[in-house]
Amino acid sequence: MRVLARGLMALGLIVATVAPALASPVGVWEIEMRDSRYKVEMCGDGTQLCGTLIWLGNGADNAENLPYLNTLLIDHAPQSGPNRWKGTLNLYGNKATGTITQVSEDQITLKGCVLLVVCKTYQMYRYAE
Repeated sequence: MRVLARGLMALGLIVATVAPALASPVGVWEIEMRDSRYKVEMCGDGTQLCGTLIWLGNGADNAENLPYLNTLLIDHAPQSGPNRWKGTLNLYGNKATGTITQVSEDQITLKGCVLLVVCKTYQMYRYAE
């Protein structure tokens, strides 16, 4: 009985330390400045993350940004852990190494670095029409 009880306790500890699975990141997300929206979907082999710029507004819909409409922001980023992907981000003509972390069902954090020197972090929130 003691062996069984210890085994169940150990299993409980293992389950408690595993990161909780969040709702899928698939959907439409809006950047924190509320001037762009992205369609996020699973792509490639179904485990990679892609995000396409689908809407510009609130002043971002200008001649400088319009060429990036319908292009990939998140470009086939492979999963690097639970609720986390790592890969290439296309930030308005600049390629960056980035991480995408789904921190809750309705929030994603993007962190991109160019040459590992210049880094920027963005928050994205699930867009509900």
